[in-house]
Amino acid sequence: MAVKTKKEKRVLTAEEKKARRKKRSRIALVVVVDVIAAIIIFLFACTGLNKSALKSNLEFIKSFDIVTYDDQLVPEIADDGYYTFVTDDDFNIMQITDVHLGAGCFSKGKDAKALETVAAMVSEEKPDLVMATGDIAFPMPTHSGTIDNKNSAMLFAELMEQLGVYWAPVFGNHDTESYSKYTREEIAEFYSSDAYPHCLLQPGPEDVDGYCNYVINIKNSQGKIIQSLIMLDTLSYIGERAIDGIIMKYDRIHDNQIEWYKQQITFLTQENGGETPKSLCFFHIPLIEYQDAWTEYAENGYQDTDNVKLIYGKVGEIDEMICCPEENCGLFEVAKNLGSTQGFFCGHDHLNTYSLDYKGIRLTYGNSIDYLAYFQIAKYGAQRGCTMIKVKPNGSFDVVPESYYQEKYNALDEKEKLNMGDYMLAG
Repeated sequence: MAVKTKKEKRVLTAEEKKARRKKRSRIALVVVVDVIAAIIIFLFACTGLNKSALKSNLEFIKSFDIVTYDDQLVPEIADDGYYTFVTDDDFNIMQITDVHLGAGCFSKGKDAKALETVAAMVSEEKPDLVMATGDIAFPMPTHSGTIDNKNSAMLFAELMEQLGVYWAPVFGNHDTESYSKYTREEIAEFYSSDAYPHCLLQPGPEDVDGYCNYVINIKNSQGKIIQSLIMLDTLSYIGERAIDGIIMKYDRIHDNQIEWYKQQITFLTQENGGETPKSLCFFHIPLIEYQDAWTEYAENGYQDTDNVKLIYGKVGEIDEMICCPEENCGLFEVAKNLGSTQGFFCGHDHLNTYSLDYKGIRLTYGNSIDYLAYFQIAKYGAQRGCTMIKVKPNGSFDVVPESYYQEKYNALDEKEKLNMGDYMLAG
């Protein structure tokens, strides 16, 4: 029997390599087109189911009672054009983040859980203001069955109107994806319409990037600013984002937004009789200083340093990941120099729960709600809840993370039995 010999591999010419690359590119393009076509066909097939799921959860929202206050604070538009609350007592803010409502046929059950979680915590805490720090919506077709992000926005806005609680949103990267049906501008117009008087969003100046750069003031009865709440749009991605979530290069707060921030501090200082007001900033994607601070803390053996003092929490993302922009926008240093902002509050990284002091400014991740976006996250509960921020009459503030799974939060349905330990990504 003849012995088979290994066939020598022929070296391809440059023209043959080029032709092979072109062929592979054509094949890849055909696959992508086929996948997109399949998704489009599927979405059309699911239209009726999506409408049914949306209708079901809108009806579910009506089962929640209005939140009863002894004396609810009602904001008014002041002469400066900002919504303003007036109180001589503590002012209570509830930060919730990453609700991730799909509003489609795939996400109907998980959307209901997310809505119930928010309703239970708001009803118990009775906050003066709910700060929603991005990713209210998650209409990714593979997870929800729809790309209609306005329906996700509608579910949350209808919930807050049903509860009768004032709230202020900022946008996250998922609220308006490149493939979403509605743009950031359209969702901002939707939230700020007359249909939702409890939503205090103001889209912000037209010459400043983003659609949720605005201010809410807390004043005492003498007209002094106790705390200014400054909202910033951290935008989304640099370039186009892939529908499957592979490309994860985040944009940063732009220079004209930082200039706007500086102008607000100057204007508010003048309005405050020359005294720089205390302020807190709310946005979705963390600043790069969140990463710098945690890296310094971790490299010091998870012990405080001269710059970093951990107040509570940890990094729960795999490999201690902090998903921030690659480029430093410069906001942190500007804030330090101006001496107004005491703390930054963000969302985005659902499993990061820390609050720390970094160079004199508090950096805090809000507890997240998400039942839908992260793989199997509905089965884990250590990260799910809200963050309570108490602003005191002297302008100081306290921050307390609250777990949804405490007995004080009464849900309409029995709460799910979950793994309350560390969340680990599969694989």
